[in-house]
Amino acid sequence: MNLSTEQLFTEARTHNAYQATPVSDAQLQALYDLLKWGPTSANCSPARFVFVRSADARERLAACMAPGNQAKVRQAPVTAIIGMDMAFFDQLPKLFPHTDARAWFAGKPELIQATAMRNSSLQGGYLILAARALGLDCGPMSGFDAAAVDAAFWAGTTVRSNFVCTLGQGDPSKLHPRNPRLAFDEACRLA
Repeated sequence: MNLSTEQLFTEARTHNAYQATPVSDAQLQALYDLLKWGPTSANCSPARFVFVRSADARERLAACMAPGNQAKVRQAPVTAIIGMDMAFFDQLPKLFPHTDARAWFAGKPELIQATAMRNSSLQGGYLILAARALGLDCGPMSGFDAAAVDAAFWAGTTVRSNFVCTLGQGDPSKLHPRNPRLAFDEACRLA
């Protein structure tokens, strides 16, 4: 795989509209098989994913989205729901076996919440980079009713929604002009 910084960052864009090209099961498997290698603290890997593709699932998800995001979900070939398993620490004996890392979290809800949010967000970022590496375009969004998404897609589990991200072949004719970014001196300092 020959990747460039342009493909991953400087030329990649956030898409709001997609071509009708489907995203296959094999592409979604390859996407996960890449993103799972991104680092998380204590290898905790709290992210869980639902890849929404069917008409019924799209409508259920669209009903949970802010009005400006509903059409995006209906039109995209796939929308990934990036969740965070609030019982992620139960997997630590498997994922971080050289010490009792589960004990670091058990009974500590604030630490669980902070760790799950931070690391599932990292994994969601890895999803975006993996999708771009595989030639897919992305549209991450946070405009949705998390409780409604949890009820519709994570009911009966310990998973809670973090954010959603559309996936597919973007329609470049529908891109907005690129927005600016902060300069180094505006966002960074050397200490």
